[in-house]
Amino acid sequence: MGEVRGRWAGRRVRGARPGRRRPGAWALAGAGLLAAMVVAQVVSGLRPEPVRLTSVIVVLLAASAVAFLAGRDGAGRAAGAFGAAAAAGYAAEWIGVRTGVPFGEYSYTSLLRPRLGGVPVIVAVAWGGMGLAAHAVATAIVPGGGIGRWLTGAAALTAWDLFLDPQMLRLGLWTWAGEGAYRGVPVSNFAGWLVVSLLVVGMIDLIVGRRGAAASGGLVAIYGVMTVMETLAFAAVFEPPDRLVALAGGAAMGAFAALAWRRGWPR
Repeated sequence: MGEVRGRWAGRRVRGARPGRRRPGAWALAGAGLLAAMVVAQVVSGLRPEPVRLTSVIVVLLAASAVAFLAGRDGAGRAAGAFGAAAAAGYAAEWIGVRTGVPFGEYSYTSLLRPRLGGVPVIVAVAWGGMGLAAHAVATAIVPGGGIGRWLTGAAALTAWDLFLDPQMLRLGLWTWAGEGAYRGVPVSNFAGWLVVSLLVVGMIDLIVGRRGAAASGGLVAIYGVMTVMETLAFAAVFEPPDRLVALAGGAAMGAFAALAWRRGWPR
């Protein structure tokens, strides 16, 4: 993770307020948490009951994301951006399980706890953590900001769900009222994800997005690591493997990750 302090996080952010931040310490913490998340993912793939590590993986991912963002913008703004994203995701899920809007008719099983209003708390944490990563990818691709960054971030976050929904259905964490076209997931779910992701990324951008600001390399790394690990999991680790999901999710997330790294590489 040396490049986190190098070509990305080491840049001074235009318009950033001077303060007592310690970017190096935050980057080190973020890298350690990301490494722990990778280890947990590997262990999860080898266990007969991987669902038991699901919450641990999500918490480590979210903590890593907040740490990397804190190195760029300070702990207060990082916590605020994460909290806003998690709250927006939770609100959408709370409405969704009651009305079927905007994702379609679905419900959570009893496996994920604790739950608040019928929605597992860890689901909101996942929205927050990957929301920060998707926003960083969008910042690298669209440094000028504006609606283009919001739309790019929304699409990048929705691309993750090409992996997430099929995996969570395998684990029995939620169910759909009707059989969908994509591994049991209805198309309405992805339309809903785009809408909610636009809200999530937009709220993050209002808090930490600045025109011309460099993206956090650590957050882009999180997105890239998730791309690789999910692709390998569906292609070779899960039983049975699902190469269609590996191809669809890997191509979608991989395109955003590659473009973000290419745009962020110094010339």
